[in-house]
Amino acid sequence: MLTPTRKRFVEAAEKTFGPGAVITKSQVKEVAKKAKIPFPSWFARTEFRVSHGKYQVPNTGTTTPVMTVVEESQPGANNVTLATVTSTAREECLIPQKDKLFVKFGFFTKLRKIIESQLFYPIFVTGLSGNGKTFMVQQACAAAKRELIRVNLTGETDEDDLIGGFRLVNGETAFFKGPVIEAMERGAILLLDEIDLANPARVMCLQSILEGSGYFIKKTGEYVKPAPGFTVIATGNTKGKGSEDGQFIGTNILNEAFLERFPITVEQDYPAKSVEQKILSKVFESLNLKKETEFIGLLVEWADLTRKTFLEGGSDDIISTRRLVHIANAFSIFEDRMESIKLCVNRFDEETKTSFLDFYTKIDEQSRMSDLEESETGGENKEEEEGVTTKDGDADESLAPF
Repeated sequence: MLTPTRKRFVEAAEKTFGPGAVITKSQVKEVAKKAKIPFPSWFARTEFRVSHGKYQVPNTGTTTPVMTVVEESQPGANNVTLATVTSTAREECLIPQKDKLFVKFGFFTKLRKIIESQLFYPIFVTGLSGNGKTFMVQQACAAAKRELIRVNLTGETDEDDLIGGFRLVNGETAFFKGPVIEAMERGAILLLDEIDLANPARVMCLQSILEGSGYFIKKTGEYVKPAPGFTVIATGNTKGKGSEDGQFIGTNILNEAFLERFPITVEQDYPAKSVEQKILSKVFESLNLKKETEFIGLLVEWADLTRKTFLEGGSDDIISTRRLVHIANAFSIFEDRMESIKLCVNRFDEETKTSFLDFYTKIDEQSRMSDLEESETGGENKEEEEGVTTKDGDADESLAPF
């Protein structure tokens, strides 16, 4: 949708010159003056320019992009007139919002440095589920104030989804540019999320793009060069080697030549206990649960135990940072620790679920026992301090305060 200011400009232009009118730069200034807004530099962009110094007014209240009609017939298109349609993303600000719950850890600082460098430097971020891979990329872009275009890949994702393809618009065939081309033209960060879920044969169209080269769109004959600042970041649960244990069903073994085009691979681990405690503290505070510091500590210890058990081969699953956040949200609703935990571990098979609940129960019991022992010890010391011990070792009650 157009912002209120932009909408005001478009409405003023339509009122003065008519819907979809082509106006000059001086007329743009005239409209802006009438609408009492600054000169709309957003309007003087390529997608609205129809010729030198002339611009077409978009439709009111929509982000429907202006179509640049290619007058000549295109080969293989049944001799119909084609139109190229730019993405609606051009009118949107694609810089992610900073999340107040985010806590820096791991590769974040270095990733931000790479993003800020504006260099083309593809990165593959790999690691177990729910450890903040995608979130880290989003927040690094937010910190660096860089635009991010995220594409979630599946086994069905193909060249048409990534590069673009023909669509029928108002009875005319139009070519819509895909997210990859959009990111290249904007000089944005392209995030290929869950890259190892992609069919390796269907994403080979990205080969030249991962080399930093331009891309020739065969369907339109256009050659697209990446704008400065463009780069690619991919995330995945495996290193493109598949998942033999079946933990990440659907992941594929990616082409070695494809993987070789990523200069570096980042192995993202779960945050350290101190960091995870800080993350949960922020989450609990945002849910008005500031007093639940003990519960936070127990959850962090519990998650750490499940991960150690997983690494030792004693379990096929773990409690991720994401699942701890799920538990925090459940607790804010039900106000019951065990109920919240049970609901959030029900997704696991019966054996794993029982094991995880036992882990937590033991940790919670140990905590309670520790508190009880401390309380009893403190009470005994207090009695000794209040009474005066005689030579026989008995307290002289007559001297003890009432």
